[in-house]
Amino acid sequence: MSTIDRSIRFTTSRWRLFAGALLASAVLLTACNDAKPATSTAAPDADSSAPASLSGTVRLGFFPNVTHAPALVGVAEGTFTKALGDGVDFQTFTFDSGTTAAEALLAGSLDLAFIGPNPAINAFAQSGGEAVRIVAGSTSGGAYLVVKPGITSVEQLKGKTIATPSLGNTQDVAMRAWLKDNGIETSADGGGDVTILPQKNATTLESFINGDIDGAWVPEPWATRLIEEGGATVLVDERDLWTETGGQYVTTHLIVRTEFLDKHPDLVKAVIEGLADAIDLIASDPAKARGDVVAQITDITGSAPKADTIAKSFANLTFTLDPISASLQKSANDAVSVGLLDKVDLKGIYDLGLLNQVLAARGQPEVKGL
Repeated sequence: MSTIDRSIRFTTSRWRLFAGALLASAVLLTACNDAKPATSTAAPDADSSAPASLSGTVRLGFFPNVTHAPALVGVAEGTFTKALGDGVDFQTFTFDSGTTAAEALLAGSLDLAFIGPNPAINAFAQSGGEAVRIVAGSTSGGAYLVVKPGITSVEQLKGKTIATPSLGNTQDVAMRAWLKDNGIETSADGGGDVTILPQKNATTLESFINGDIDGAWVPEPWATRLIEEGGATVLVDERDLWTETGGQYVTTHLIVRTEFLDKHPDLVKAVIEGLADAIDLIASDPAKARGDVVAQITDITGSAPKADTIAKSFANLTFTLDPISASLQKSANDAVSVGLLDKVDLKGIYDLGLLNQVLAARGQPEVKGL
């Protein structure tokens, strides 16, 4: 059993013990310091076209990161609430890492989440391929290894400390796999030629500025913030490692509990429609979208990112409904190669039927899974 599997199994059991009490007290996920209710969602427009028959509760998770911009914009502009309609109780919760979001999904305390590939793979593997499905894409790109000035080669990282968002998350796996490809060994407990230190992104920024770490493999806007506020330089743009997919790789996609998908496909489809509208808004009015992201991140974290930092981060990202499935298998292979995941068959992890219905209604070509 892999290190991540053991961790998820332990924490999932913990979540199952507390999930009922959490839901009953309407303080979902407060037992986990990494999650909290997000900002209030915008009210649906008066001319909402959502079917009046939709009803129930939808609990959606996402991160206060620019790589989750479609979720942030969708909440700010009310595209999810408009697609779901007045009869649906739409609840949003924020997380600092994909690991904790995956735990919440596995515990049944969350219905859908914007999450990176490796936590999704871990959740799929831990549940024997049963618990979760990827139903749409969201974001490609936007992850970098940034380091202290003067570090210009992988060999110079030996003996250094590099931060990642959490053990087994997407950037953590990418970092470990890249080091291994270059003959540098790491271990889950921080040993090896390079010490990898999983920690929250905000802590990473402080640690780098204080000189406590030598670099970080992080998503936007944290890479740009490390550069602008800490004087870091880019050692690796992860897009350069994805030559087989033309530099495109999944950073964030939308996953759902299989049980929720089976019981409420209409609600899941509505969320995908809201996501599609949010991505359209980003494309048609990027300045407004960037303003939404600044406001949402400020509300959620209590710290206001600079508008110009968000603008630079946006330039490094592609927002797309395509989950870029070709990149997922490599992410899984990388996690296996560095000892964070047992070998897993990903057949069945995608359920793109509802997404393709949404795309067809928009006159766009369908996408495929593995």
